[in-house]
Amino acid sequence: MRRLKKAAALCLSLLALLTMPVKASAAELREEIIDTGRTGFLTIYKYDITSSEKDGVWDSSYVSTGVFDQTVNDTLGASGKENTQGNGQTSYGYAISGVEFSYLKVADIVQYTDSAEGAHKVEVLYGIPKDTGAPFLEALGLPDGASRFDSADVMDDTKYFYQADVLVDALAAALAANPTTVKNALETYLAGNGGTAMPLTDGYGKTTAENLPLGLYLVVETKVPEMVVSTTDPFLVSLPMTSINGSNATDGGTRWIYDVTLYPKNETGMPTLEKTLRESKDDTGKHEGSASIDDGYAELGTASDGDVVDYQIFSRLPSITSESTYLTCYTFVDTLSKGLSYNKGDVQLEFFSDDACTNSIAVWQESDGKFTVDYTTSENGESVMTIAMTEAGLEEINTASQVYPESTMVNSGYSDCTLRITYQAAMHSDDSVIYGSNGNPNQVELTWKRTSQDYYDTLEDDCQVHTYGIDLTKLFSDGKGDFSQVEFRIQNTTDGYFVQAELDEESGIYYVTGHADSKADATKFVPVAGADSAGKVTVKGLEDDAYRITEVRTANGYTLLKEDIEVVISQTDGKATATVDGKAVTMLEDSGSANAHAPLQVVNTKGFDLPQTGDRGVWMYGLIGVVLMAGSLTSLYLANRKKQGK
Repeated sequence: MRRLKKAAALCLSLLALLTMPVKASAAELREEIIDTGRTGFLTIYKYDITSSEKDGVWDSSYVSTGVFDQTVNDTLGASGKENTQGNGQTSYGYAISGVEFSYLKVADIVQYTDSAEGAHKVEVLYGIPKDTGAPFLEALGLPDGASRFDSADVMDDTKYFYQADVLVDALAAALAANPTTVKNALETYLAGNGGTAMPLTDGYGKTTAENLPLGLYLVVETKVPEMVVSTTDPFLVSLPMTSINGSNATDGGTRWIYDVTLYPKNETGMPTLEKTLRESKDDTGKHEGSASIDDGYAELGTASDGDVVDYQIFSRLPSITSESTYLTCYTFVDTLSKGLSYNKGDVQLEFFSDDACTNSIAVWQESDGKFTVDYTTSENGESVMTIAMTEAGLEEINTASQVYPESTMVNSGYSDCTLRITYQAAMHSDDSVIYGSNGNPNQVELTWKRTSQDYYDTLEDDCQVHTYGIDLTKLFSDGKGDFSQVEFRIQNTTDGYFVQAELDEESGIYYVTGHADSKADATKFVPVAGADSAGKVTVKGLEDDAYRITEVRTANGYTLLKEDIEVVISQTDGKATATVDGKAVTMLEDSGSANAHAPLQVVNTKGFDLPQTGDRGVWMYGLIGVVLMAGSLTSLYLANRKKQGK
């Protein structure tokens, strides 16, 4: 009986221990290392972030942590009103239903250890199979294992091993450079290697995939309803992933997360807009005169008055997926400041399948009838050019098949392609030009509209042409010289030409009008007399180059300069600096625009006096002559008397 009581007591004690709450330590949970016996769980919520940001409901600064965030779901989905989407499906708030994501495991997570040279090195890498992973690496710009962690090759000769940041950066760079090609390549790779489609997102924008083997996954948005303007860029996700700090988590870097929740931001479908310029002449040393988009083009440039300026406008077209996303308006309004004017008749539109503009797919001239060009003048006297697509042009943009020939592709027409517009303009030679840091602004505005929209969207961008001047003050040491007898010649030593300019009699300013190859054709700059016994040579309309100023003539009785004067004007990000004979000078402003003119002074001194006719030395010569003549006459007289005496 006593044994029975002891046994019963023991059972009760064990039962009490089993039923007592036990707090597991972090070491027991082992969240800081990967549990290879577990699987991953992926949840994706698809929201129209673009519209929510426009409505002021959402802040784009939100940082996703991979952890479910009830605030996001309440704000953008669950607590929102019921909507009927363009595809007839129902959604709540800003949720988008009917979106399909597909996934494919592309790499294993491995830990690499290296004890070479006595230093023990350990880090996490991702092993990608050389055979099946080749198209994936090719799409990322990493063919044949480029940029891999080659020290890990000894681990497995069937795989390439990569650090995470190398893969992330490569994907981002590839998508930025050529999004259409990269998206298509990754979609094809995923479909051809057994990618799995997740269920379509429901009315709350949610879809899930569970029991996934651990590893690195490529996720691609493979289907979208017709009202969605663009697919989300393909992305990589690690299952599990290390925790990170963000909008709803503060335990970054402390554990591995196996249940990952993502809130991918859909591409807005908004086009891009950029305008750049360069001086047209290729003898400036700033470019080679080629048609390349990178050959000397920039947002800021310089030119001399009278120069021709090359302009290029870039616009990456929005995604075009169906008739509801067709473009019904795509119009550019370009405005030049009063200091410039269009050459007219030279506008060209060219479409490329890549952002680098290397693969041309179509070239349009105005005579093709696919766009129109109209020139007007604004109330402020600015030159305005409007480039509008015609119905024929819009039809080609929306439905052309040479970029996306397969009917299974999501995109159509010139979706995500790059449009390059080129034209030329000339700088004026008058006071309408802005000199110095303020520059001459050149703005462009893009207005576009889709079939499914009842409103117009606009984008703006601009670039600037900068031009400068030289402010030469001419002085005489005694303040008495004649400025009209003085002449200077200016040569651009960077480009090897001589400056030609015209004097505006009213303002006393020389405005550059052109270039001359011969010094004989160079303008002779004569100082304009001013106050304080000073003369001025103010030359406006010079680009940022090196110049040689030669004093070729000065007033009578004054000394010319021994050497040429070297003036260098340099420009960086629109701010100019100048040196005179290698020494920095403070540039002068012009009408409120800083760093406009390089100042210098030229002083001519009096020459040395030579003995002058009629001065004291001359009468001495006359006196000596008289004495000599008298002596001669005396000698002749005495000689004559002596002869007579004999």
